[in-house]
Amino acid sequence: MDTQNDFRRGRHVVSALHVHLVFVTRYQHGVFNDEMLTRCEEIMQKVCEDFEAELKEFNGERDHVHLLVHYPPKVAVSKLVNSLKGVSARRIRQEFTGQINRAAMREHLWSPSYFSASCGGAPLTIVRQYIEQQQRPLQGARQSNLETRSTPA
Repeated sequence: MDTQNDFRRGRHVVSALHVHLVFVTRYQHGVFNDEMLTRCEEIMQKVCEDFEAELKEFNGERDHVHLLVHYPPKVAVSKLVNSLKGVSARRIRQEFTGQINRAAMREHLWSPSYFSASCGGAPLTIVRQYIEQQQRPLQGARQSNLETRSTPA
């Protein structure tokens, strides 16, 4: 760890737990624009705070988001993920109803699966740089709710 700020100190523990999470939209539909990603980040920031975790980095593209979360040892990553996906899906669908085609996504924003990797071996600066370099859509860019991606077999 580069600085003392990367260490969490508790009564009986000093820890430096970081997790890189990736959530993909249902059927990889490209639904996000800059405004939606900004709101998603705000929502996920609040969820992390509720878990006494810190959202260190957030970015995304039209069909997925990346998060770098610094969390305490008492938090189960699976429970954090369930809350992040559940709360964000509910609020994003409520606030952007006209922009998300619910029929095409069968009432779900996120795919049921997710990617999770601990970030202890690679320098965090590399993970942060990777997330910062995601190709975020431009504000006001035209989007298609039924956009699909071909997936390799």
